[in-house]
Amino acid sequence: MSHTARRILIAASIVLATVPAVKAQNYPTKPVRMILPFAGGTDTVGRLVSTKLSAALGQQVVPEPRVGATGNIGYVAAAKSPADGYTLLMGAVPVLTNPHLNPKVGFDGIRDFAPVALLATIPNVVIVHPSVPAKNMRELIAIARSTPGKIAYGSGGFGSANHLAAELMQSFSKIKFTHVPYKSATHGIAGALSGEVDMVIVVISSAVPFVSAGKMRALAILDNKRNVSIPDVQTSKEAGLPGLVAINWYAILAPTGTPRAIIDRLNTESVKAMSAPDMRERFAAMGGDIATGTPEQTGEFLRAENERWGKVIREANIKAE
Repeated sequence: MSHTARRILIAASIVLATVPAVKAQNYPTKPVRMILPFAGGTDTVGRLVSTKLSAALGQQVVPEPRVGATGNIGYVAAAKSPADGYTLLMGAVPVLTNPHLNPKVGFDGIRDFAPVALLATIPNVVIVHPSVPAKNMRELIAIARSTPGKIAYGSGGFGSANHLAAELMQSFSKIKFTHVPYKSATHGIAGALSGEVDMVIVVISSAVPFVSAGKMRALAILDNKRNVSIPDVQTSKEAGLPGLVAINWYAILAPTGTPRAIIDRLNTESVKAMSAPDMRERFAAMGGDIATGTPEQTGEFLRAENERWGKVIREANIKAE
């Protein structure tokens, strides 16, 4: 190779190497879509943060509902999108649990997504029908141990978040409940309200109205700290089960390979957005906590969650319906 040709090759390499950096520096130059795989909390959080990010980035972050197949339609769409920062995903627990429940879903929650920012967490709470004699978690466990299978719990179906939380609880406590799957978590709550089942584990914002009205009794928050929504209710840690943590979380993810400079920009703006007083108030009203961090901290959290729920699913041999 001649000296001139070598110089041209080196110059071309430098230009190519700087292209991603230039793109990231100018990002975004067009609207960004935020895929929302679920209605409910995922949709609510996605729309809230999209509004904040739109103002911060100077381009619209457009919420795009892609619901169906227990979130898999949205997850696959996001995983297969270009890794250019113009497709984001509002991630929640099922992005990790679904591949464990069915390896053929077409994506991997850890391998196919780059963590951008953890946004918020909302704990689950164990609630029982007033006819159940247990007044706290220890008493419930004692009943379940003395009469295995007597306590029936409702869930939103096989592999749903409340099903997995109950399986985790059984594993930790070495007890046995009877599982009654419903079409949705809402139907599971209705079953518990009517006395059709004894217990249900639900996100705290769904439980508070029924607990406050005396229609259900809260036994424990599945977290290591008490919640301002129901401050008198003990935590699983206080009940002697410090590892029994089952929380709903929301995080922004991007397709793997998204330039680091873009991820850093999105992380910075997401942290600012979630730290705003109005966002803190909104999540406090939902019984949640703001949970910001770096992409590395988000990735560490997701890997721990993936390991926790993967183990539960394998040990209980849970398969998607």
